[in-house]
This record gives sequence, structure tokens and C-alpha cells, in this order.
Amino acid sequence: MEFRKLGRTNENVGVIGLGCEHLDRKPYEQVAETIDAALDIGVNLLDVFMPGEEVRTHVAKAIGGRRKNLLIQGHIGASDVNQQYDISRDMPTVKKYFETLLRLFGYIDFGMLFFIDSEDDFKNVFETEFIEYARKLKRQGDIRHIGFSSHNPATAKRVIATGEVDMLMFSINPAFDMLPPHMPALEQIDKQFAGALFRGIDPERAALYDLCERENIGITVMKALGAGKLLSADHTPYAKPLTLNQCVHYALSRPAAASVLPGCRTAAEMRQIAEYLSASAEEKDFSDTIRDLRADFAGNCVYCSHCQPCPAEIDIAGVHKYLDIARLDTASIPPSVRSHYAALPGGTCIECGNCESRCPFGVKIIENLKEAGRIFA
Repeated sequence: MEFRKLGRTNENVGVIGLGCEHLDRKPYEQVAETIDAALDIGVNLLDVFMPGEEVRTHVAKAIGGRRKNLLIQGHIGASDVNQQYDISRDMPTVKKYFETLLRLFGYIDFGMLFFIDSEDDFKNVFETEFIEYARKLKRQGDIRHIGFSSHNPATAKRVIATGEVDMLMFSINPAFDMLPPHMPALEQIDKQFAGALFRGIDPERAALYDLCERENIGITVMKALGAGKLLSADHTPYAKPLTLNQCVHYALSRPAAASVLPGCRTAAEMRQIAEYLSASAEEKDFSDTIRDLRADFAGNCVYCSHCQPCPAEIDIAGVHKYLDIARLDTASIPPSVRSHYAALPGGTCIECGNCESRCPFGVKIIENLKEAGRIFA
């Protein structure tokens, strides 16, 4: 295993970790086999955001006496209502679920302020007793570092500016970024500023990575495989699908990124991800693949948000991200995806068409918003 410092936490984390989400509602034997496989390859960082007590208990039991060798990300504000994953800012509920984590794991290395994406999320964490609870946990030694999770670069920068956090869990993959954040400008002049190079560039994301690098805020990575879309010839936005090695390497090549935490369901998947550790430079190289978007990419949302603002305040890019994941298998949409969709801001589409008139890729936004409503109903 290769190890990196996780920013100002000064903790050494393996470049490959394990996101335990997909172990939820799996039998203990499967959980134990997956955890064992992870530890066998040198994984020392686990993300245990899932609020269900059964999966938390299974993970803790599988770890057993090896807890002292591991770093655990536990999320403050992840809750479980009627066996449905949810985000809570209600303090009795927040405390109930986090204290279950403490009982099972003894202490949490990274106490993550859970899911801070919107203005309301920010206010409900930093303008309430929520943040004081996190501070108290750190003073008591129940958590060793305060971190947070986010999918929104603008909000993430606001959180970092508070000075309260040491690290960030963020969604990183080339479809979200579209281009590496440090593309040399002179090269674009030589290429006559080819339009395809600039589709979907999000300067907010590049600025966030640079800020994390400057402020020594370590990043742990979620969504590195784009829910599997980037590996699929049918769903990738590029001319050909990326490989596991390319996706992992892309995420680890971003400034401040220290560890990728794929959601492995089995020991076999964990060992497959571990092949990255012995892959050649050629096998990791993603540059040729992400250089070329499909010729038929028109009509596909690249989450660039050129369609905004929406008079109904709908997060159009957010809706499309979760819709694209749901379309992979509408019969088995993960509870977390449903919850993320439900937490998106905004009202009902008024079909004004402003978004479609601004979209540079001809996305049928109104039709897609209706489809999302049907799928997630």
C-alpha cells in the first residue's frame, strides 16, 4: 500500500480505502470477508457513514481487535428513519446515532459534519449547536479530527473558511471535473481553443482543490467511479469507458487528494481495486480517454450549471447527477441516492424553458426533471 498524509490531520492514510455503504443489509459473513480483504491489502481507512445499527455492528465485529490499526470516518448527522437513510440536524437524533458509533468503535478518528451542500446545510451546522457538539466531541477525545462531507465546491469553500475543519470528503471523478484543473493555457492556444476541451469545465471545483492544497485540507474521495458509469461503454460520456485504474489515478492526481474510498460489496471487488497498487504508469494514464467526448454527447448533461439560475430554484445539475445514477438500474436505486435527490433544493418546475435556452449541449431539461420526479416518487 502507498500512504499519503491527510492534510493537517497529519495522519498517514492508504491511497485506497473502503467505503462501507454497499455492505449495508449484507450478511455478516460477506461484511467480514470484505473487511478482511481490505485489511490484507493494507487498507487503513474505512468510511462508516451508514446509519443502520446492523451494518455498523457487522463492521465493528469484523474489525475486532484490529481497531487500533485503523482510521474510521464517522458522520455526525447521518440518521436512519424507518430504515431509510436520512440527514438530520435535530440534535437528539444526531447524538443518538453518533453515540452508537462511539459505542461500537470506541472513538472516531474523523468526525465528519455530514452532507454540507447548500446554504441551509451550512446554516444548520454552523449557526446552531450542531458545531458546538462537534467541538465538544473533539475536546473529549471522542473524535480526533473534525472533517466534513460535501458535493458542492462553493459550499465546501465556505466550510473551509470557518477554520473548523481539518479535512474534506468530496466527490471527484473526471465526469464531474471534465478536465484536470491545471490544463496549461498555452496548449489551448496551440489547439485553437477547440470547443470540446472546454465543455463542462467547472472552475469552482478547480479552485476548491487549490484551496485545499494551500490550506493543507486533506481530501478523501467518494464517487471516484461515478457510480460505475465511467466504467460502462453505454453510460460513459467519453468515446470509450475508463478503467478502474484510470478512475482511481484521476482522483489521486487532484491537488490535496489522499485516499480513494470505493464502495466495495465483496472481497473480490476489493482485490480488484487493489490491482491499482501494482498497475503500470501506462495502465493508470487517463489522458487519452478523457480528451475525447463522444461525438453524440449533445443532449447529455455534464453538470456544468450553465442552465442556472432557475426561477424555481431547482438544482438542475444535481437532479441530473442522481437521475443518471438511477437510470443505471431503476429497479434498485440505492437508498442514499434517493435521499440525496430528496434533499436537493428547489420547488416544482414551471416549464419556463429558461434553462433549455441557456444549455450549451441541448439537454432536454424539462423532460428529464419530469422523469426524475417519476423515478424517485
